[in-house]
Amino acid sequence: MNKRLLLLVSLVAVTLLLSGCTEYNQPISESSEGFWNEYIVWPLVATITYFKGLLGTYGFAIIAVTVIIRLVLLPLMIKQTRSSKSMQEAQPALKALKEKYPSKDAVTQQKYQQEMMALFKEKGVNPMAGCLPVLVQMPILIGFYHAISRMNNTPSIDLGSFLIFPLAEPSIILAIIAGVMQFVVLRTGPAMDNPQMKAMMYFMPIMIIGFGVVLPSALTLYWVVGNIVSLIQNLVIYRPWKKKEVIAAEPVKKQPVKRQPVQVKSGKPVKTKAGGVKK
Repeated sequence: MNKRLLLLVSLVAVTLLLSGCTEYNQPISESSEGFWNEYIVWPLVATITYFKGLLGTYGFAIIAVTVIIRLVLLPLMIKQTRSSKSMQEAQPALKALKEKYPSKDAVTQQKYQQEMMALFKEKGVNPMAGCLPVLVQMPILIGFYHAISRMNNTPSIDLGSFLIFPLAEPSIILAIIAGVMQFVVLRTGPAMDNPQMKAMMYFMPIMIIGFGVVLPSALTLYWVVGNIVSLIQNLVIYRPWKKKEVIAAEPVKKQPVKRQPVQVKSGKPVKTKAGGVKK
């Protein structure tokens, strides 16, 4: 877990370094120079503008681009989801391995690691599958933020509104919708037995709401649409309603306690094998 966190922090640092943070409030055009501008920001701006010409508004254009991005990332997301499901199914065996190798010495831990990797291979679990979609999405998300911010600072571009939400301004309502959608996505995903993962279920929606109340609504709209796609994906793969049906259909049955009948006969009382009294 610590290695994954370090990897994500390093990626964010590198991405922010490459993104040219000082240019987020500058106009954007085809002639903008720099790797970040030429290969990330401007292609996103050009794609959004193209779909705006087809669909009529920047709101629908952002929705279309978001769906396209999520469809491109769909194979990675499905791989991540299936790996998470396999990890969930492997938890009992993983717990048994931890009980089998409780010692923290190097030799024991090496055996534990070997058997754990063999278990992951058998169950089809890829520990890095959970990080890969995040690693790919991070530059896109930051690039999307830069694209929206710089479009908003380009005099020739007017983002306009989507429904009642001005896309160039923050919206508390849209931010709350994005946070609620994120919570629903996490609830319909794999079961979170780890306390850290359970805390993440509540931390992530709050974090998205916090960002949503200060960032342009156009970026929050990207989160909302992306979470809708993730929700559909979870419903198809995890089918949470079936889990509830299984729990409801298979209650824990209590085994009836068998008692030996007491035999009553005339004469002296005699104790039976079950501890009863026989007369």
